[in-house]
Amino acid sequence: MHTIVKTAVAVTAATVAAAFAIPAAAQAAFQSPSSNITCYMGHDPSGAGSVTCAIAQKYWTAPPRPDDCHLDWGSRLRLEQALPARFACYGQSMPAPEQTLAYGTSLSDGTLVCYSKTTGITCSDTYTGHYFKVSREGYELG
Repeated sequence: MHTIVKTAVAVTAATVAAAFAIPAAAQAAFQSPSSNITCYMGHDPSGAGSVTCAIAQKYWTAPPRPDDCHLDWGSRLRLEQALPARFACYGQSMPAPEQTLAYGTSLSDGTLVCYSKTTGITCSDTYTGHYFKVSREGYELG
């Protein structure tokens, strides 16, 4: 039993060390260890959280540009709290990454959390279950 308690404490400490939470009023710009994916997590003026990730090099094709998008399209995915993930129409550069999200770690803000894996970055809303996955090899919206 003593060994089980030690193991549980070790796993809990590792889990806490692998997750980084940002304050509700803060913003975070981060990148994958390969530097191929950059993301920005923050809040709009109403306080709603969102995360947007851009991919530099990819082996896939985005869905067709919607008629109402007259800006850049096809390399950014966006998740806003309580809304489904989607491709983003954009006209601005991504903020420069302030940190690298190491493989096996995560960054969270409220119900939004992004995980970095060798297979790409996955961002999800733990409240709704909406998410996106993005990597050089593909993407998934859910």
